[in-house]
Amino acid sequence: MKLLIASLTILCLALAAPAGAQVLYENGPVNGTNDAWGLNHGYFVDDTFTLTGNSTVGGIDFYTWEFQGDLLTSVFWSITSNPASGTLYGSGTASGNDLVDSFLSVNQYGYDIDKVTISGLNVPLAAGRYWLNLENAIVPGGNFVYWDENDGVGCHSPGCPSSAAEDGNEGSIPSEAFDVTGTSAGGSTPEPGSIIFFASGMVGLAAAIRRKPL
Repeated sequence: MKLLIASLTILCLALAAPAGAQVLYENGPVNGTNDAWGLNHGYFVDDTFTLTGNSTVGGIDFYTWEFQGDLLTSVFWSITSNPASGTLYGSGTASGNDLVDSFLSVNQYGYDIDKVTISGLNVPLAAGRYWLNLENAIVPGGNFVYWDENDGVGCHSPGCPSSAAEDGNEGSIPSEAFDVTGTSAGGSTPEPGSIIFFASGMVGLAAAIRRKPL
């Protein structure tokens, strides 16, 4: 029995070990029904995010309004000290395997609401406040692409809700739906599924102990 309990404990702890990446900052969930702001045809949008410790940004998730059937093929991103200006910490065009556009729903205006995931980034940053800038979003048909406005409702990260800017003018628009992922010096946070599995294992362990004959 002791060997079984020890094995179960080790297994639970191993499977609940932190994942390689975590959410470093989130500005609340997608809204999809309120408003959205252009990311192409000369328009760009900037939002702040705050890091509480030294981190490496590895990815970005954001939410778009797109014409029905459109899928984003590329978008230019940058991280700066001011809205689309100041010190440049990292930039690039996300496309190919580093960009996934996932359809979520259709809103009341007939737009597709999509989640866009950018990966493959490697931007080391110290604790502080930064600007995420998105522009030059491309879909095959050349239609407009818009970044979902959620006003930061439901966000829980330090520094949220984000301040936002359209075309570099801070405070000109409310903030958008996005999160920043990566790793921090303090280590990763276990994924929810791992936590649930760990808790289930510990409940089973407690039950086994209670059933042990005297």
